[in-house]
Amino acid sequence: MTPAARLSAAIELLETIDSNRVPASQALKEWGTAHRFAGSGDRAAISGLVWDVLRRRASSAWIMGSDTARARLFGMLHLERAMNADAIAALCDGSRFAPSALTEAERKALSENSLRNAPAPVAGDYPEWLDPYLSDVFGADRAAEAAAMASRAPLDLRVNTLKAKRDKVLAATAHLRTMATKWSPNGLRIDISADTRNPGIHAEEAFIKGQIEVQDEGSQLAALLSAAKPGEQVIDLCAGAGGKTLALAAQMEGKGHLIATDHDKRQLAPIHERLSRAGVHNCDVRTPKGESDALSDIRASADLVVIDAPCTGTGTWRRNPDAKWRMRPGALEVRLKAQGELLDRAAPLVKPGGRIAYVTCSVLAPENGDQVRSFLARHPDFKIVPPSETTTVLWDKAEDFAAATLQSAEGLLMTPRRTGTDGFFVSVLKKQTN
Repeated sequence: MTPAARLSAAIELLETIDSNRVPASQALKEWGTAHRFAGSGDRAAISGLVWDVLRRRASSAWIMGSDTARARLFGMLHLERAMNADAIAALCDGSRFAPSALTEAERKALSENSLRNAPAPVAGDYPEWLDPYLSDVFGADRAAEAAAMASRAPLDLRVNTLKAKRDKVLAATAHLRTMATKWSPNGLRIDISADTRNPGIHAEEAFIKGQIEVQDEGSQLAALLSAAKPGEQVIDLCAGAGGKTLALAAQMEGKGHLIATDHDKRQLAPIHERLSRAGVHNCDVRTPKGESDALSDIRASADLVVIDAPCTGTGTWRRNPDAKWRMRPGALEVRLKAQGELLDRAAPLVKPGGRIAYVTCSVLAPENGDQVRSFLARHPDFKIVPPSETTTVLWDKAEDFAAATLQSAEGLLMTPRRTGTDGFFVSVLKKQTN
């Protein structure tokens, strides 16, 4: 396909997403099935166009003075890919498979309009109803913070220290252009350009041998900040597919008792194969059965309970940009209820002197600091471990990392703008010994 034909395909896809109200991933998959003539490079390029438009949906429409799929695509090309009116016009000559020629209004918008006076939700590319929430956390910086959350995410990997050292894996994956992550001592990063397909990590020898897993650096850091230690009893209460479970197992060096469970047994399906590949032998996966409690035998004996809480996912917008436009206020209320219930469930599992690591991939205060304060009001036998203490697990990087995060009395917040990671909130709560 020509570059012009790719633009036409992207416009068609964006119109489908708008009219049918379907997730972008579904629309892209269905388009690929219906257009098998398109090569893998074409599909990657078209996907890149669609995802970038979704990242810059509000600002692109503002620039063009129009909210059509075509206008948003042209606005994105100007803002995200630094193409001027002439460059865009060269691809839109109305020939076969190419978009129709630019109108005078479109040329003028591309040449004269800017985001100089755009309101924060436009400049930051997020739904207007979320503005009070982001203002509460970031204040005047909310547009800049949200714009960073609208950027393109890298691909991060975690080196499994049960099987390999980072330097060795760096050398083995040099062909992927991996580099060491800034904060995580076990992380690797691969920068992905707009038109580039994600590398086939699952086919890499290092992955097959269990030496690496795909995991955002922020998620790696959240697990590290929980400070799981060898010999402890650790419970991953929302284990899901096992990303943090595997990281916790590596921190425990295969010693102690790790329990992984989740209220949705379907989420646990991949965890068994992942644990086997990673060489983890001290993990007990507990699948819920009916109404019975998979942790009924645990009473005040856990050294650590990790809650990777279900949340709105606002911190992962750069990986799933259409999620922010599909999000509705009711979703926040549902998540808040589930988070409170998980915290209350964790409290009696923890022994005196033990701790809860509460983690979300959200930047919203109701899911983070507010949730922690509510928990402490219900459970006064717990106290917050100051962020300055939790970050000491990062050794020589602790001070710089702490300074990069947004800290509060309840915990710390990582963001793409501050730490170059997805948005993660971490709060460690310690049960008093009386």
